[in-house]
Amino acid sequence: MFDARVRQLIDPSLDRAGTVLARLGLGANAVTVGGFLFGVGAWVALSVEAYPAALGLIAANRVADGLDGAVARRLGSTDLGGYLDIVLDFFFYAGVPFFFAVGRSEVALPAAFLVFSFVGTGSSFLAFAAVAAKRGISTGARGRKAIYYLGGLTEGAETIGLFVLICLLPDHFAVFAWVFGGLCWVTTATRVAAAVGTFRAGSVAVGVISSTTVPGPGAASDRRTTDTQVIS
Repeated sequence: MFDARVRQLIDPSLDRAGTVLARLGLGANAVTVGGFLFGVGAWVALSVEAYPAALGLIAANRVADGLDGAVARRLGSTDLGGYLDIVLDFFFYAGVPFFFAVGRSEVALPAAFLVFSFVGTGSSFLAFAAVAAKRGISTGARGRKAIYYLGGLTEGAETIGLFVLICLLPDHFAVFAWVFGGLCWVTTATRVAAAVGTFRAGSVAVGVISSTTVPGPGAASDRRTTDTQVIS
């Protein structure tokens, strides 16, 4: 919900840092993998209930996630880079509740529900991106991305907010997991509705896509630009 606004605030600083890293010869894929290793460290910290350490490592993972894109904008993006970015992000997100439950087995059920909910948001997100790519639909609402980023109630910013809360208030993990998991299913429902409205008739559903170029009704080269609002 807040990702587009957050990107506007943090992108200038990330771009400056990305320029420095690119000049030092650090590639975007190296930043992506390094960030994922921070995430693995966060998993370990969660599993032993070292929550302050987990919080710091989660923050490092997210900073790296922003920096890899900034480096790619300087050195040139690649399909492999886009693939690694999204796959390792999804691994990281799913691992946080799982390894929290490794440390506290009494919250296994809400942790499982949260991972289950992530499957809903993730699959609806990726399936939309795949069909959007086939149809030539694109958006710049969240910056230049390797795939289409469809918005929703629970996006990256909200998920990181959840991870911060469970590190600061671990005794309330179950409540956070049930509530956020429920909100994830609202997101999944809106994404499915967006897909039905967008792909069924081959047109763009109002309230779904922002700053989007979509194929026109004629030849593949016939395109029009539609500015509507991202789901929130």
